[in-house]
Formats: sequence, C-alpha cells, structure tokens
Amino acid sequence: MIGVTGATGEVGSRLARRLAGRRQAQRLIVRDASRVQNLPGAEVVEFGGYEDTEGARRAFTGVSTLFLCSAKESEDRVSQHRSVVDAATAAGVERIVYLSIINPAPAATFTLARDHYATEQYIRSVGIPFTFSRQSLYLDFVPYLSGEDDMIRGPAGAGRFAPVLRDDVADALVTMVTEPGHEGAIYELTGPEAVTMTQAAACSAG
Repeated sequence: MIGVTGATGEVGSRLARRLAGRRQAQRLIVRDASRVQNLPGAEVVEFGGYEDTEGARRAFTGVSTLFLCSAKESEDRVSQHRSVVDAATAAGVERIVYLSIINPAPAATFTLARDHYATEQYIRSVGIPFTFSRQSLYLDFVPYLSGEDDMIRGPAGAGRFAPVLRDDVADALVTMVTEPGHEGAIYELTGPEAVTMTQAAACSAG
C-alpha cells in the first residue's frame, strides 16, 4: 500500500493518477475528501493536516511507502513536517519518499531550501528508510512569477536555474514509490537547460 499525501495538489494528484493507471493500491490522505478525484482502486482517508499527529498516524497505518508532499510555506512548516514524520514512524511506515528541493542547505538564502534541509535531516535522524526527490523550480509555475505589470522581481541576478515540469516529476516519483532499490537514494530533478531569469522573462513575453 502506497500512501499519497497532498493528493489534491499539483504534484500529489499527478502521482495519484499515474498510480491508478498502473492499478497500484494507494491511499490518498487529504484534509478534504470532497476535493479528491475519483480514482479506481484508491482509498481516501481524511485527517486534520500535518499538525494532526494522531490523525496522521491512523491514516498511515497499513501504508508501506509514504509519499510525503511538503507543506505550504508557513512559520511552523518544519514542525509540521516533523509531526507527520513522527506519525509515519509510529504507524510502522517502511519508507518515506519526500518531496524536497534542489540544493537544500541550513544557511540557504531561500527560506524553503532551509526548511527542506531541516526536514531531510529529521527524517534521517529518526532512522526510517527514505528517498529524497529534490527538484528544481517548476517550469509550469514560472509564468506566475510575474506581477500584474508583467515584471518579475527577485534577487536572481545572473544566476541560472533549470526548471522542470510537474508531469516529469510525477513520472519520476512513480518509479521511486513503486520500485525497490531506492532506499537512501537522493534524486535531483531538473529540466534540460539552465537559464537566467531574464531569459525566462523573455520566453514568457514571447
């Protein structure tokens, strides 16, 4: 049984659809079951969110591999992640496949990179087998970086990034959650070309 958190989100829903297409037994673990797409062979279990440790433990019971979709950005994001990892450990989950980010680091300028680093370290510390999927910025999110005046603002400078499609991430995740041999593995998922934000802006304008 594969547990899928974030099954109503962009990446989680894509993963769930792909697993359903393979007739893989899965449990979709969500806050609101009414938002879940009807998928053949999928169980749907509601819980109170990542801070609901007991609800998460019940939802995770019987799950062998858990896809842990990272929580939305918030001040207590890391503590939410720790809570759900504790629940997975208590429920006897055998492996966590965690949706991280490329280049996580404790002193990263990007807040989310620091949060993902802390979460990865916590997963390591509890001793549960893991697989980390570290992806670049989502290509299908790039058009939303511009404001109402069509300007992209941020401290990008001349830095480059290789954005990746969410569909490509979901394709890779199917392999990570269904096939053996990925314990302890860390995968960095990027697009085929590293571009500057100026180049991205030019493409969006075109």
